[in-house]
Amino acid sequence: MKLYTYFRSSAAFRARIALNYKGLAYEALPVDLRAPVSAQRSAAYLSVNPEGLVPVLVDGDTVIRQSLAIIEYLEETHPAPALLPQDAPSRARVRALALAIACDIHPLNNLRVLNYLRGPLGQGDEAVNAWYAHWIARGFTALEAEVGASSGDGRHMFGESVTLADVYVVPQMYNARRLNCDVSPYPRLCAICAHLEALAPFARAAPEAQPDAG
Repeated sequence: MKLYTYFRSSAAFRARIALNYKGLAYEALPVDLRAPVSAQRSAAYLSVNPEGLVPVLVDGDTVIRQSLAIIEYLEETHPAPALLPQDAPSRARVRALALAIACDIHPLNNLRVLNYLRGPLGQGDEAVNAWYAHWIARGFTALEAEVGASSGDGRHMFGESVTLADVYVVPQMYNARRLNCDVSPYPRLCAICAHLEALAPFARAAPEAQPDAG
């Protein structure tokens, strides 16, 4: 398998965690999203993903875009170790936790959104940082309350083992800290992420551990 990735992309971070957790070997193909390189806009990369986004997973003749689709594909083709519980209600709760990040936090704070705020909309760093912090606070406040009921051990988002929700929360927490958001109001999320970040599949997927980090 091959994974088009960028070391600081939280969506690519998720895919790397899932691949590592399932023990799957893959070749990392870095795509430098930073100007002036902006490799995601090159004709070569747009032929892989017309959206110009990472990650993209290539598995033989199968090409999959979007991190959730990639992880669900891995879950279906390599079901063990599982990232989703066995029963439908629990699977729905795990997906809801993951989607709260994927749909309600991450899109508002994606790099291209922040760049649009800075560029065409002419917002300075103070305003852009306030925007980022606002949506982190809104999302994390809700998740902090939710994991009080869903976590079974205070070390995982749901139950007592790694799930899809854990794969999603670690990259989002990483970004929040990188952009100096105050995460002290979310002790449950901080404790969960501290435990997960120490696990080998998560540590190997971390941005600073990637070949294109720097």
